Amino acid sequence: CLVPLISSRTGASSPRNSRSLPITSTPVYFGPVYFGCLENGTPVAVKMLSETSSQGYAEFLAEAQHLTRVHHKNLVSLIGFCRDRKHLSLVYEYMDGGNLQDRLRGQESPNWLQRLKIALDSAYGLEYLHKSCSPPLIHRDVKTGNILLTSNLEAKLSDFGLTRAFSSGTRTHTTTQPAGTLGYLDPEYYATSHLSEKSDVYSFGVVLLVLITGQPAIIIISDTERTNISHWARHRLSEGDIDSVTDPTIRGDRDINSVWKVAELALRCTEHTGRDRPTMVEVVEGIKESLQLETSSRSRRCSSDGTGGLEFSDCETVGALETELIGETSAH
Repeated sequence: CLVPLISSRTGASSPRNSRSLPITSTPVYFGPVYFGCLENGTPVAVKMLSETSSQGYAEFLAEAQHLTRVHHKNLVSLIGFCRDRKHLSLVYEYMDGGNLQDRLRGQESPNWLQRLKIALDSAYGLEYLHKSCSPPLIHRDVKTGNILLTSNLEAKLSDFGLTRAFSSGTRTHTTTQPAGTLGYLDPEYYATSHLSEKSDVYSFGVVLLVLITGQPAIIIISDTERTNISHWARHRLSEGDIDSVTDPTIRGDRDINSVWKVAELALRCTEHTGRDRPTMVEVVEGIKESLQLETSSRSRRCSSDGTGGLEFSDCETVGALETELIGETSAH
């Protein structure tokens, strides 16, 4: 059923009495993003449709109604939508942990186990869009800035469907102006303007490389030279040295085989041709295998010498993840 329309009188706070969120990445047809509260005190994020958008109200309403029907635990929930005089906006659940891009750059960067769990959560969300939505929903802008986190580092994919829903010419998979973010953009899509689920797979492969390396999607080599992380990592990994690309903050606290498995998966995802890339179903399975390697390694360290140099809470997390993975495998 439809989520009820939310107005500024009965629902989310209006821009005049709410504060702007500095940690949101949204397409150009959206204006400011605000933090607000519903009448019951539920915190929300309010994304305002830009006044320069070509989207009409009827189109906005139809697409917003469609997006309110997309539900998955690893997708940021669209609570509703607003029309207030000249303003159109989308109202989303508020994620209090910020986004993955900022978290990786912060002082408390996630460890390798946490990064794997974030990757798996995000992959589940993207798999749902591709496999369980009818017709399949292509995200078009998968990146670390669009992976939002709770305070417990549970990850949800945000801004799915926005590029298709709120830009002109949305009824075809062939576009005249490729949507996406530099560094994450599928080169095949950029060259041909033909969009598919494999375009999202490429972008997700870049996300995996960012998680491994801690580097941005576009790496600055010198004042005059920049390169895409997929080219940079592919060249270095071809020499067989995983440590040369691994983020120094996780280098001493990871199972090397687990990192290698994700690196190889990321390289498959970022193949130049879409038909050579895996599906998101295969990506999910690959990440789960890597997570099992990591949890097994940490479990051995916890049992061999008390906590094996790990914090007690880390050992508890390992145990919980092992139980979760076993449960998911049995369910499948």
